Amino acid sequence: MTKPVPAAEAAPVAPAPETPAAAPVPLHAPDEYRTPPYGEPGPWAPAPPVQRPPAPVPPQQQGAVPPAPAHPHPQPHAHPQQHPQGPVPPQGGSPWTQYDPWGAGDPGFAFEPAPAKKSRKGLAVAGALVFALVTGVIGGGIGAYVERNGGLTTVELPQAEAGDTDRAPESVAGIAASALPGVVTLHVRGSGSSGTGTGFVLDTKGHILTNNHVVDGASSSEDISVTFSSGETARAKLVGKDTGYDLAVVQVTGVSGLKPLPLGNSDNVRVGDPVVAIGAPFDLSNTVTSGIISAKERPITAGGEKGDGSDISYVDALQTDAPINPGNSGGPLLDSKARVIGINSAIRAAGGGSGEGEGAASQPGSIGLGFAIPINQGKRVAEELINTGKATHPVIGVSLDMQFNGDGARVGEKGKDGSASVTAGGPAAKAGLRPGDVITKVDGQRVHNGEELIVKIRAHRPGDKLELTLTRDGKELTKTLTLGSSQGT
Repeated sequence: MTKPVPAAEAAPVAPAPETPAAAPVPLHAPDEYRTPPYGEPGPWAPAPPVQRPPAPVPPQQQGAVPPAPAHPHPQPHAHPQQHPQGPVPPQGGSPWTQYDPWGAGDPGFAFEPAPAKKSRKGLAVAGALVFALVTGVIGGGIGAYVERNGGLTTVELPQAEAGDTDRAPESVAGIAASALPGVVTLHVRGSGSSGTGTGFVLDTKGHILTNNHVVDGASSSEDISVTFSSGETARAKLVGKDTGYDLAVVQVTGVSGLKPLPLGNSDNVRVGDPVVAIGAPFDLSNTVTSGIISAKERPITAGGEKGDGSDISYVDALQTDAPINPGNSGGPLLDSKARVIGINSAIRAAGGGSGEGEGAASQPGSIGLGFAIPINQGKRVAEELINTGKATHPVIGVSLDMQFNGDGARVGEKGKDGSASVTAGGPAAKAGLRPGDVITKVDGQRVHNGEELIVKIRAHRPGDKLELTLTRDGKELTKTLTLGSSQGT
């Protein structure tokens, strides 16, 4: 059975002398089974041509014949010499050739291998790492500088412009500005101890009012030092003192520009009125605090460290919530017009007690219960101390039973030394009081014990008239008397 021969297997033709180019010859011998890549392309495996630029065409040799096909039958007229198989560029100036990946290359048409290119990916990675390292170092340095120096530029914070510094006279700032030049800090040494207190100027002669317990330890003028709000210091001498009122007067000399504080009237004070306290709590000079009047006519006693009652003071006090601490003693309590209405002298401790003075060791500090001697009482005592060096105490001429547990102040059966409890010819005797009478009111104000009766009497001057309400044998009686006087200590 004869198989058809493809057109590519036509018999070789003798070359014509004038024709420079021969017909193209197949790259491979035909495959009788037509199996790619040596047969015709199958429907499932098209061989796409690879387009390349034309290569230089070598001159053709005369008499060249195509190679004998790889066929089991011998081919007639075969040329005895065969050329190596390889890509033969088409004649006639065709710009493209067909590339067969399975064919053997002709040495005349071999392409030069492309030079190996350096990897740009590695260079890019290395450059990125170097850049990250450099920027990290620079960024870290800048961050450290900013942290230490607060930034690369100077920071300017917004602030209110300078304005008017004047304050209303009735404001706390206005009161403080007016009163501070007249307030002083006292440092006292003596009797193996030292202490700090406050005082205020009474007149241009250098008289200063303070508490007795502030200067009680001083034995001479060398033991008392006065410091003004301006920082100027001076020595002070003791003019007079009184333990019953817990008041004292000292005097400085050779100081110019003294500014006395104006005195108010404590009888005009009402509960809720605003007040300002100035002093040196814990030796912090020129400290200003404020509050209100919490109560009036609060009977308190202070002192009593000696144990014999000779150092107990009885005060019908003004109560305030303005912070008062140890060191405020003797300082002024001022009203809204910067007038002195009281002398700060005692505080109530959180641990209990009965209104001990600031000198008591149990006082930790202010709990909002401060007490001041009314200026009306302080003025009278100060005048007496300046004029005579002593203060007088109003008395009714009775000895009280301080152990009485009932409501009111009971007149004792006997005096301390066994004498009569009602002084003959005294105010009480003249008014008709007897031993055993229980006094319940003074000028209509209730008293609950002997201490409160003393406080109410000490709030008056000798010669003042008092109306006493008392009970005797279950009956209520009213007696009127004129206060006598006794010399204070």
